[in-house]
Amino acid sequence: MIVADKDLRSIQEARNLIAKAKVAQKILTEFSQSQLDTIVKAIADAGVENSEKLAKLAAVETGFGNWEDKVLKNLFASQTVYDSIKDLKTVGILAEDEQQKIMEVGVPLGVITALIPSTNPTSTTIFKALIAIKAGNAIIFSPHPTALNCTLEAVRILKEAAIKAGCPEDAISVLTNPTLEGTDTLMKGKDIALILATGGSGMVKAAYSSGTPAIGVGPGNAPAFIERSANIPLAVKRIFDSKTFDNGVICASEQSIVVEECIREQVIEECVKQGGYFLSSHESKILEKFIMRANGTMNPAIVGKTVEQIAKLAELEIPAGTRVLIAEETRVGKDVPYSREKLAPILAFYTEKNWETACHKCIEILFNEGAGHTLIIHSENKDVIREFALKKPVSRLLINTPGALGGIGATTNLVPSLTLGCGAIGGGSTSDNIGPLNLINIRRIAYGVKELEELRDTKAIVKPNVELSSQKELIETIIKQVLAQLK
Repeated sequence: MIVADKDLRSIQEARNLIAKAKVAQKILTEFSQSQLDTIVKAIADAGVENSEKLAKLAAVETGFGNWEDKVLKNLFASQTVYDSIKDLKTVGILAEDEQQKIMEVGVPLGVITALIPSTNPTSTTIFKALIAIKAGNAIIFSPHPTALNCTLEAVRILKEAAIKAGCPEDAISVLTNPTLEGTDTLMKGKDIALILATGGSGMVKAAYSSGTPAIGVGPGNAPAFIERSANIPLAVKRIFDSKTFDNGVICASEQSIVVEECIREQVIEECVKQGGYFLSSHESKILEKFIMRANGTMNPAIVGKTVEQIAKLAELEIPAGTRVLIAEETRVGKDVPYSREKLAPILAFYTEKNWETACHKCIEILFNEGAGHTLIIHSENKDVIREFALKKPVSRLLINTPGALGGIGATTNLVPSLTLGCGAIGGGSTSDNIGPLNLINIRRIAYGVKELEELRDTKAIVKPNVELSSQKELIETIIKQVLAQLK
C-alpha cells in the first residue's frame, strides 16, 4: 500500500508539472531571442558558480567517479556549451533568402521531458536546461533515483537563476518523487512534445516506445584502434586520460584497444609504463564475473569506481599506481563482458594481423554493442583513416584524441553536448551531438515562383521519352520544338 501511494503521488505530481509547464511554455513563446539569451546566460553563470558544489554532491550521493572531474564536466556543461550556443538564432526569423523567396522561422517544440542519468546527473541537468530554454521550450526533469538529491539541487539552482532573469517560474521543473510510473506519465503525457532520454538502454527504449517523439542515447562501446603509424606513447596517454576521467563514466570513453600485430609489444610496454595492469588469464576470468550481472546488464558495483575499489571487490592484487585494468581478449559477444560497455577503468585488448582485420574487429565490437555511437583511431595514415571513415557504423569517428572528451566536443570541434545521438543504426532518431537546433521546428515560408501554365509549358518543350545520344542533339531538339510552337 505504501508503494502504491508513492506511485500515485508521483503520477499526480507529474501531471501537475506538465500542466504548469504548458502554461509557462506559452509565455516563453512570446519571448524574443534576446530575452531567451538573457535567461540562458543566467543559467550558465549559475552552473559555473556552483560547479564544485554540485560535483561534490553528485560524487557523494552516487559513488560514481570523482568530484574533481565532475567539476570539469559541470563547467563544460555550463560555460563551454553556453559559448557554443550564445550567438545561435533559435526563434523568430532564422534566415531569409530574397532570391529564392524562402524564409525560415524557428518555432519551439513545447514541453520537454528530460531523463537524467546517475552517471552524469548535474552536468546533464545543466546542459539540458540550457539547450531547452535557448530553444524556447519548457523542461521537466526526471532524476535517476540514485542521483535524486544532487539533481534536485541542480534544478533548484538553475531555476532560481532563470526566474531572476525573467523566466516563467514553471518553465524549469523537476519530479521530486520519481518512480517508474511517474516517469512514464512524464513520457506519455499528451502535452509533452519531446523526450530527451539519457540513461540506461531500458529507459531509452521505453522513451522510444512511449508514443512521444524522443531523442535517445544508446550505449557506447567505443573501440580505440592504434594503427602502426601512430605516436604510440601519445595514443596510450590519450586513451588512459579518457578511460580514467571521472573513472570512465562518460559513454564515449574507450572500452577496448585494438592493435596491429606488428606494434603489439610496443603498445603493451607503453601501457604498462603509463599505469596499465595486464591481468593474467586467471585474474581476467575472476574479474569478468563482476563486470556483468546474470541478466546481461552492467554491474553497478563497478561503475565509476577506481581500480583499487574494483580490485578489492574482485579480491585481486594489483601493483601500486595502477590506473587501468587490461584484459587480453579475442572473443566478442553478449556473453563476453570485456567486449561490452564497461563504465569503469577496465579495457579489453585485441591484437589483429593488420589494419584491415582490425577494421573488421572494430565493426564486430560495435555491432555487438554500441552501434552508431563512437570509435577512436590513432593514426597518421590518412588513407587508413579514410577507410575507417567510410566503413564504421558510428556517428563519431574521433582521430588522435581521447574518446570521452572528444566525443562530447571538449577536445574536438564537434558540437559541445552531453547527449550524443546514435543515428538509425543505433536505434536513434538522429546522429547529431544534440543542441538547441534539435529542439525546434523550422517553419518555412515559400513564395510562389511559377504558375501551372509554366509547368505545362516545360513538359511540352522537353518530352521525357525522347532518346538523345548527345548534348548537341538535346539542344537541337529543344530548338526545333520551340520553333514549332512559335509558328
